[in-house]
Amino acid sequence: MSYNSSFRRSGYPSVTATARVADNLALYGHRPTADEPEYRPIPEPEQLTGAVASLFNSITGLFADTALEPDIDDMLWSLVNTLHHKVDRVQRMLDDNEAQQRSSIEEQDGSEVRSVELERLTDKGRALMDRRNAFEHMRDAAAELYESETGSVWRPRSGSMVNRKAQTAAMIDSRDYLNAKRHAETNVLIPAGTKIAITGGLQFQDHKAVYAALDAALARHPDLVLLHGAAKTGVDHLAITWARNKGVKAIGFEPEWNKHNRAAPFKRNDRMLEATPTEVIVFPGNGITDNLADKAKQQGIRLVDCRASSKPGQSGREG
Repeated sequence: MSYNSSFRRSGYPSVTATARVADNLALYGHRPTADEPEYRPIPEPEQLTGAVASLFNSITGLFADTALEPDIDDMLWSLVNTLHHKVDRVQRMLDDNEAQQRSSIEEQDGSEVRSVELERLTDKGRALMDRRNAFEHMRDAAAELYESETGSVWRPRSGSMVNRKAQTAAMIDSRDYLNAKRHAETNVLIPAGTKIAITGGLQFQDHKAVYAALDAALARHPDLVLLHGAAKTGVDHLAITWARNKGVKAIGFEPEWNKHNRAAPFKRNDRMLEATPTEVIVFPGNGITDNLADKAKQQGIRLVDCRASSKPGQSGREG
């Protein structure tokens, strides 16, 4: 029995094609294509955070106390990494949309067709921005859960981790930093503020000393931007944790081993100093730590030397 005939037998007039489309939309919902704007709402931040927490709980609850427990770290890291790559993909779509909008603006000739096209691209861009911000929120929530579960700070293996909606404690790869240096006032990768560098050994664990030195630096420079060596342990790890807790922006300068081999840590020191820090905070380390301190002193950069006052036996190799 057809749709119209069923309505006729019920005493209703014949249904128009427009009514059928409206009823189908109400029954089955509208799913926009890739070329159409998205008007459905984005989940609330609390919902996104809850969804991420559920994923983490599912993995840890299933793997804990089983032969799969050693794999929890890798699985949780991969979950954060998946969200991080999703942010990158949506950002690339947003960049393409921006280029299309610029092209459409140049092609405006006063016609309704061109005007409607620009409006469509603008609506699509707003929707993409909302999607990007949502995935960034999920990525950041997952990174915090990863740290609480494993005790390690999550960082991408390459590139930068930036939250464009909430610019706090952004971890920036030094190559992104230097490449974007000329756009300091407009580029999200370049945080404005007083740059303070910190260095020390990979085995240094006196978190109270590191936190105290950084707290003092923050008191001197409320707009502090932290430069660190991007190591996963020791002074760098403690500094990253401090920056995250304080909501301070941080830039990581990781040694480029493939490019410089054994000289990579020393080249990294040069890159940190090229960022023109106002101060360099030095904790016990080895020759690489001393190299950064000596070069900073030669360049007239203020040195906050914590090597003599730190606890003995806390220093270690620097990488």
